[in-house]
Amino acid sequence: MTTAREIMNSGVQCIKDDQNLLDAARMMRDLGVGSLPICGQDDKLHGIITDRDIVLRCVAEGRDPAAMKAGEMSGHLHWVDANDDVAHVLRTMEENQIRRLPVLEDHRLVGMVSEADLARHLDDGQIAEFVERVYAG
Repeated sequence: MTTAREIMNSGVQCIKDDQNLLDAARMMRDLGVGSLPICGQDDKLHGIITDRDIVLRCVAEGRDPAAMKAGEMSGHLHWVDANDDVAHVLRTMEENQIRRLPVLEDHRLVGMVSEADLARHLDDGQIAEFVERVYAG
């Protein structure tokens, strides 16, 4: 059985919930990523923010990214445990039509599973099914 830990990217950096969206955008640029986990002062996962969130929920609404906090972007969060099997990871991503999924262990963020991680570890049929379910509708 392949687990989330085996396919995840463990080099994940958080943005703190009290940091602003300008900081988040710069972190994404510097790290070459399209999303960041949002962590509180307790280092626990509070949410996830994407580059699309910054554009649609801040910039397009005329808000100032330097004034808006990352914590304001926290919403419903899906995650998996590091020991969950890949079938559970896929199901969670497909059912919720999400492309990035935090991986937790003992209530702490230890990694992230992305589409690229799936592409490296799944067969063509599994990837095709994932794409159809996540991008449909």
